[in-house]
Amino acid sequence: MKSMTGYGEASIQIRGTKVTIQVRSLNHRHLDLQLRAPREYLSFEEEIRKVIRQKISRGRLDVFINRSQAKGQSRRLELNEELLGQYLAAVRQAKGKYQLSGDFSVSLLSTIPELFQVRDVEVNVAAERQGVFKILDAALTRLERAREREGRELKSDMQSQIRHLKRISTLLESRASETGTRLQKAMVTAKERDSSSRTDRDASDTANWILKGDINEEVVRLKSHVEALSRVLAEKEPVGKKVDFLLQEVQRELNTISSKVPHLPVVQLVLEGKERVEKIREQTQNIE
Repeated sequence: MKSMTGYGEASIQIRGTKVTIQVRSLNHRHLDLQLRAPREYLSFEEEIRKVIRQKISRGRLDVFINRSQAKGQSRRLELNEELLGQYLAAVRQAKGKYQLSGDFSVSLLSTIPELFQVRDVEVNVAAERQGVFKILDAALTRLERAREREGRELKSDMQSQIRHLKRISTLLESRASETGTRLQKAMVTAKERDSSSRTDRDASDTANWILKGDINEEVVRLKSHVEALSRVLAEKEPVGKKVDFLLQEVQRELNTISSKVPHLPVVQLVLEGKERVEKIREQTQNIE
């Protein structure tokens, strides 16, 4: 069992470029993937999403991919040598043609801005791609470990609540037996008291009354659902939706029991059972 909340991070240096991936997951009914990646990685962004979906099936997932180059390596100053050659050739031609004196100083180069251009360093996407998937796997692995740690704590608490539900089911089973015996005795007594004056309709009403107070079937189903909850928690794949379904079934049986036997001891057990169901449901919102 895994929680839906966790955090994982990994970094790598690739030819003077640092790439960091941060992954954060929160509760959500379905998989809601929010990926923020540099524009340089647009060509394989869908592959990144595919890898993530293969490992995460539920939760709000925020994935941040940050790319930063070492100081001074993101941009490069380039000299336009061809243009410089043309300038020098033109100066020499002017000196010869017009008998000019003086030398061409290097300092004059700074007065000709066209000679220099600042360019962004071209990104070698192919070289960085492998490193990105490597740290993506590492970040997701750390996220999974964090989710598993919290999942173990949630599982322990849910198992405790299920043990209480088993105890409640056993007590309700005992109450069902007592109620059934009491109703049978009441029916026999009623028959013996005024059998001569009872009509077929009276007999039918009595039978319906006994049937209404019989909760054996509901208790059997209740115990079955609670046992199924225990088995589901032991599964390795995501169990959140299964647990949610079984809790609905448990809730339905408890409601039926309380409506059929509105006696204080039974009602008290049903209320405690509903309280345990609600606590498990709260934890279910946090598991995958």
